[in-house]
Amino acid sequence: MITSTSDTILVIGACGQLGSELTLELRKIYGNANVIAADIQFPKQADLRESGPFEIIDVLTPQHLSELASRYKFTQIYHLAAILSATGEKNPKFAWRLNMDGLFNVLDFALEQGVKKVYWPSSIAVFGPNTPRLNTPQHTIMDPNTVYGISKQAGERWCNYYFDKYGLDVRSLRYPGLIGYKALPGGGTTDYAVDIFHQALAKGTYKCFLSAHTRLPMMYMPDAIKATLDLMHAPAEQIKERSSYNLAAMSFTPEEIATSIQRHFPDFTITYDPDARQQIADSWPQTIDDSVARQHWGWSPSYDLDSMTDDMLLHLRRINN
Repeated sequence: MITSTSDTILVIGACGQLGSELTLELRKIYGNANVIAADIQFPKQADLRESGPFEIIDVLTPQHLSELASRYKFTQIYHLAAILSATGEKNPKFAWRLNMDGLFNVLDFALEQGVKKVYWPSSIAVFGPNTPRLNTPQHTIMDPNTVYGISKQAGERWCNYYFDKYGLDVRSLRYPGLIGYKALPGGGTTDYAVDIFHQALAKGTYKCFLSAHTRLPMMYMPDAIKATLDLMHAPAEQIKERSSYNLAAMSFTPEEIATSIQRHFPDFTITYDPDARQQIADSWPQTIDDSVARQHWGWSPSYDLDSMTDDMLLHLRRINN
């Protein structure tokens, strides 16, 4: 693993589900003082707040980025701020503005400041109802039907454009649903797979907003962090997809995750009451072909459903006790 202290890294959206964990891992690698966490509000997480610098910024305000540049010389930016799928449908025009204008502001800032590398996450939401749902390939039909997916598809093309046109080293992953124990759900269609663990411990029952047999690609947060860092640490010549890489670890249904939890809590029960998020889920892939990522930079996940369940419950019990 790289242990450089010559880099100064900005993490925008550091308080989110991914950002809160990725920031801490980056600080372990590059040093606490060299990783500047930033978000629109002050973090609730004590470890994020106390382990290194934190800045309040609004990514829609370019002046905020310019003010940071007067104090820090950034060599890498991780731009994670976005409005997710289900939340975005409640205010689609603002979701588009935040997701797209925020990206433009970061890309232009990176060019102006001579930033070496930019990371920007995409999502399986770029796919749509006419995309092959089984083993969805790296290059395929993309007809997203949510503003989140539309913004991510457009963002992929712009990242590729900035690489081709300006030589900006932008890298990206199409995350599946992310599951972690350190942050609560953030408004995504796959959030049930986080909340179900909290409810299993707190109440012993869970009402799911998706149907029992809705299969979606998922990933445990340690694998998502590993994939992100592996991608960013890979030599530039290995990164041949400048839109975004397919990424996969496991695929399961609400019924299957409930069964996995019942290995620990035999009396745990689940009921189903599908809402508007069901339509979103039905337009997404069931399984992802990530062979290109495996070939280009050696991606390989470590967790399956049962090993993730074991680890999630272990850590949540510690947190709650």
